[in-house]
Amino acid sequence: MGSGPRFGGGKGAGIGAILLVLLFSWITGRDLSGVLPLISGGGGDPVESVPTGVPANDQPGQFATWVLNDNQEQWSKILGAQFRPTTLVLFSDATQSGCGPADAATGPFYCPADEKVYIDLNFYEELHTRFGASGDFAQAYVLAHEVGHHIQNVLGIEREMRRAQQANPRAANELSVRMELQADCFAGIWGHSTAQRNILDPGDVEEGLNAAASIGDDRIQKQATGRISPESFTHGTSQQRQTWLNRGLQQGSVEACDTFRQ
Repeated sequence: MGSGPRFGGGKGAGIGAILLVLLFSWITGRDLSGVLPLISGGGGDPVESVPTGVPANDQPGQFATWVLNDNQEQWSKILGAQFRPTTLVLFSDATQSGCGPADAATGPFYCPADEKVYIDLNFYEELHTRFGASGDFAQAYVLAHEVGHHIQNVLGIEREMRRAQQANPRAANELSVRMELQADCFAGIWGHSTAQRNILDPGDVEEGLNAAASIGDDRIQKQATGRISPESFTHGTSQQRQTWLNRGLQQGSVEACDTFRQ
């Protein structure tokens, strides 16, 4: 498949520039996150989210919060009154969610019971060292994917998928794969919006597609055991994840992300 478009320039500053603002906040000890809507070219008030008061010297936390807010602002425009915000929970080592306890080994996840996105920021280091996926847009893609699960919950897709799994347990894994691929596509919709606003840097899309490929079921299984077992896939192959992320990036519409019928 193609590697997707490369964007840069234009009226807005790139994601790299946003990271520079956050880095300067860390160096100076001053919270400059308030200028982010100005340099990103976004209009209107961002959708509020937590955590609030992320320390200015916590650059990964500040970036994750910006990515979440920007995702929510774009999805509120797409869904209108149907949209409701999620909450971001940043944790270290272990936490308690509405879906039960979680630790660093759990990885980023969305809990539909409390409608919160959970991320141990140490995962981003693992994304680089274990999976070979680095870059700011790779990190943004992971968070946008979890927000995608929230959008599935808002639209009632998550509920219908669980009912289908209960009605046909033998299809549970296949349905899980389709759910995850749709979340990838929804992440691509957000990526499409950043391209439209000229806040992508050259190479950002490639970082996201590389991250999607790096966490495909086939690649993870091959790395862990040396074997690939398609019957146990729950998230999709590297190629599938790249394909659906790229579809969202290219088309930017919810209708293009119907993984359950394609």
